[in-house]
Amino acid sequence: MTKRHSQKYKIDRRMGENIWGRPKSPINSRPYGPGQHGQRRKGKLSDFGMQLMAKQKLKGYYGNITEKQFTRIYAEAQRRRGNTAELLIGLLESRLDAVVYRAKFVPTVFAARQFVNHGHVKVNGRKVNIPSYVCKPGDVIEVRDRSRSMALVLEALQSPERDVPDYIDLDPKAMKATYARVPEFAEVPYPVKMEPNLVVEFYSS
Repeated sequence: MTKRHSQKYKIDRRMGENIWGRPKSPINSRPYGPGQHGQRRKGKLSDFGMQLMAKQKLKGYYGNITEKQFTRIYAEAQRRRGNTAELLIGLLESRLDAVVYRAKFVPTVFAARQFVNHGHVKVNGRKVNIPSYVCKPGDVIEVRDRSRSMALVLEALQSPERDVPDYIDLDPKAMKATYARVPEFAEVPYPVKMEPNLVVEFYSS
């Protein structure tokens, strides 16, 4: 098992939830945390603990973004006018790796980051290999010609595991997706409950 996959499964078990809704998640068969103390009874979380957990879960969902990067995204959401929690989700969903994942070009958000890093994606006809690249409404994201026969892509597009959300217009035959608009929090298809309002409270306290 690669370090990346190992990390992914640890996130699920540490949170005690199948945060990507995947049938292969170990939390389905071992509903307790990792490590020798994983089966101990958990005490009630404090307000701070709940806020921290909400942040870690959201950060983990998007491929375990680094703390520095996540803080920078939050700062940008706070800088903009409007509801900070909604803006935070909009910025996270606008990341190129998130759009590649939502378009079902790859099976996981971890694979999406690697897929972008390795130069398999074009945005508006130009190769982009930065997973944190911020997509704008109307941007066209596509799999490069030389990458379209990859088993990873073909299997992900055919998988019934996830649906493509309404804010992404997908042409599966052309392996091309248009980022139609920045979604509202309620539109994002999280398999588990996310609480961006608690994330805002965490950074505000």
